[in-house]
Amino acid sequence: MDAQAWDERYAAARQWSVTPNALLAERLGDLTPARGLDLACGEGRNAIWLAGLGWRMTAMDFSAVALDRGREAAEEHRVEVEWVVGDATQAPLPETDLVVLAYLQLPAASRRTAVRRAWESLAPGGTFFLVAHDSTNLTEGTGGPQDPAVLYTATDVLGDLAGLAEPEVVAAERVARVVSSEDAHGGTVDRTAWDALVHLVRPAR
Repeated sequence: MDAQAWDERYAAARQWSVTPNALLAERLGDLTPARGLDLACGEGRNAIWLAGLGWRMTAMDFSAVALDRGREAAEEHRVEVEWVVGDATQAPLPETDLVVLAYLQLPAASRRTAVRRAWESLAPGGTFFLVAHDSTNLTEGTGGPQDPAVLYTATDVLGDLAGLAEPEVVAAERVARVVSSEDAHGGTVDRTAWDALVHLVRPAR
């Protein structure tokens, strides 16, 4: 799906979410704020939350419509975020102390490019945080993309980084996420979705 298709998809729906990813909030909330990059940020919910903690955030996505939504939300939350239109696989990336990749679902070759570029944007001692729909979600979970070509595991991400600076692995695992949805009788039912989580630290020089 290209930038125009994502523009149309965002334009056709109301804002998807205004709260940060729960895993990100749980695991990054205690980091000392510095420079941050939310790569393929969508509507920027994670960038906005981090900016509220004092991070100097850059939020990049190839959908200008999504970034316009994020800009409006940031103004409502009274936080400053630098919004940049750019493709995670091609656009120049600023040096950063934290890079976030949240639900960037790409085929393996493009994903590898984005992951390696994100890692290489980190300053020594910087934090890499990725969460995505896990490959097993297709058969064992609920929701998310139904194309196995864009699903992956934490192990796949570690493999993407082969040959680069050896990371300190804080977490590389499959994690459960509870999703509430409407049932056939007008009530709600909780189902389990499976995500890939990769939390790394780039070694200091």
